[in-house]
Amino acid sequence: MTIDAKFTGGVKWKAQLDVKQERTAYSADAQKVISESDADSALSEISSWPEYEPTPLRRLTKLEEHLSCGEIYYKDESTRFGLGSFKALGGAYAVLKLIAASYEKQHAKSIALGDIRQGLIKDFASTITVCTATDGNHGRSVAWGAKNAGCPCRIYIHAEVSAGREKAMAELGAEVIRVDGDYDESVRLCVADAKDNGWKMVSDTSFEGYVEVPADVMAGYTVLAAEVIDQMRAPPTHLFIQAGVGGLAAAIAAKLWMEYGEDRPHITVVESEHSACVMQSFKDSAPAVVEITRETVMAGLSCGEMSVLAWQVLSGCCDQVMTLGDEEVAPMMKLFADGDMADTPIEAGECSVPGVVGLLASVAAKQEDYQEARILVLGCEGATDPEVYKNMLESVA
Repeated sequence: MTIDAKFTGGVKWKAQLDVKQERTAYSADAQKVISESDADSALSEISSWPEYEPTPLRRLTKLEEHLSCGEIYYKDESTRFGLGSFKALGGAYAVLKLIAASYEKQHAKSIALGDIRQGLIKDFASTITVCTATDGNHGRSVAWGAKNAGCPCRIYIHAEVSAGREKAMAELGAEVIRVDGDYDESVRLCVADAKDNGWKMVSDTSFEGYVEVPADVMAGYTVLAAEVIDQMRAPPTHLFIQAGVGGLAAAIAAKLWMEYGEDRPHITVVESEHSACVMQSFKDSAPAVVEITRETVMAGLSCGEMSVLAWQVLSGCCDQVMTLGDEEVAPMMKLFADGDMADTPIEAGECSVPGVVGLLASVAAKQEDYQEARILVLGCEGATDPEVYKNMLESVA
């Protein structure tokens, strides 16, 4: 299949909302979520991990030719720390930060994160149980971080999380609890159990009264954007980025905003029509909760409640929100796998393609002239569940 064969006539969004923001320097509200110091500290720590190396920034040259536009850059997270997802940056970092904070509170002295990784306080770490709710990738990062830190880990997954993703977390030593309900129900149970048992929750979504740990998770994600800034020859003019609770979108937007200020890129958030909490938040002018009546095939985006921290950033810099249907996902994954987007095949998981689909929808609607653009899209995961990935590719005629 070629791009022309699949997308003749273009792709259409399900819904689209313009929310253009005044272009300003990085705002005080955003600084409260992720400061430049927060981002620098995360980069310093994570880049010191033995397994660390920047992930590739790939040019989608064939897509550029098809769209007759400028440069399209795809940040490929399929190799990140061997976990196959950008999530490896956030959860594992937050686990270390949480243990360090707990140690300082109990012993009235600080501990370097590197000392935790090296097992210098392993007896103390073993007394702390960390837990989280996840669609898969975040839980895998938390489990990996807990294993490296030497602390027990419990992961809550909802009914639709694949068996392959459950197994991957269990293999990292986590106890996995499957919940009869959706993602938001798994979050609620995780919160309740953590409170009852004195466990430490490491969530990538924030809500009233719970913001410190999610802020550390988001700070970890900014490492990805720091790499992009080093890898691009010039600043991006446009960012098309996917959202579940909004943590990733906010973290990347925050780092680009603090770097480029008023010259930040035009930011479009792309989410599933089945869990459009970001769009609803802009309609309500406040973090919103939407009911999920059908799970999207983009498992990591199936989140009905927007992060309050993500809202604090995106409400000041997001220019557009669009929702997409599931029908475009598998065909786009196959185009990547078949080498029809770039000079080489790319392993793009189901949550990696919304930004590209959103770009195609924007081009089809003739929203902007992209001939001189430098467009950034985020390939946030590879085949994190090989069986799901294989089945989705095979579903494409």
